[in-house]
Amino acid sequence: MSDRPIVVVGSLNMDIVLSVPRMPATGETIQARSVLHVPGGKGANQAVGLARLGARSVMIGAVGEDGYGRAILERMRSFGVETDAIRTVRDVPTGTAHILLTPEDNSIIIAAGANARVLPEDPARHARLLAQAKVVLAQLEIPEQTVLEAFRLARDAGARTILNPAPARPLPDELLRLTDILTPNETELALLSGRGIGTEEELERVVRDWQDAYGHTVLVTRGSKGCAYLEEGRLRTVAPLKVPVVDTTGAGDAFNAAVAYGLFREWPLAETVRFAVKASSLSVRKLGAQDGMPVLEEVLNA
Repeated sequence: MSDRPIVVVGSLNMDIVLSVPRMPATGETIQARSVLHVPGGKGANQAVGLARLGARSVMIGAVGEDGYGRAILERMRSFGVETDAIRTVRDVPTGTAHILLTPEDNSIIIAAGANARVLPEDPARHARLLAQAKVVLAQLEIPEQTVLEAFRLARDAGARTILNPAPARPLPDELLRLTDILTPNETELALLSGRGIGTEEELERVVRDWQDAYGHTVLVTRGSKGCAYLEEGRLRTVAPLKVPVVDTTGAGDAFNAAVAYGLFREWPLAETVRFAVKASSLSVRKLGAQDGMPVLEEVLNA
């Protein structure tokens, strides 16, 4: 592979994972089966996913000056992620994600912490790094203006951009027009578009109208159904592999990392989507988003 980096601009969290038999009802207290502290955050997970695939993975972000922050950085370095562009801030704690994990799915509550201090000055400070990048990948667990600045610099340098719009919220036109690939799930796409999506036909119309409006590619992640995208103007869904499911927390992050890898390799869209769906499928076999990220050979041989 080329030595040009894939730069991830995003969040770093300590995931506090509570394994529960089911989601509690309103006002109900239930007993967790176990609790784990696992390094995570969408940005960090995607950076680890890229490193596991063999890419030169570089992260821009921030952690607090605390035990969680030190543990996250050490873990990322162990996977081969370059962390020199991650700042340590002193007056706020490292971000945390509080995850309720059931046998079927998960729910997540985020406390931003140091992620809220990833400001537009951070990508600007690393403009030379972004100018070297072939692909820049970002999410929305850091301030929107920071992602916008990173994508401006990336576009000026000729890099391709991928936006994972989570947590979803209405986004400015400029950011959307600076995006080459958008990777929402169905709920996020409905919120972004302001349109209901209840059938395959409605999903196809929303994706087509969105792509016509913003000129980028939309890859809709669909959980157990896989990923949907337009091929020759018609909706196509690529189904996931059938594997034992242990933890779905990092499946979307594995997908985004694999899309970035395919874009870096300049693979055709259909090949990139198949590769990303396989990577996402394989990621759910282990507990912990980062530990579940597959290596390249696993994905190619799956």
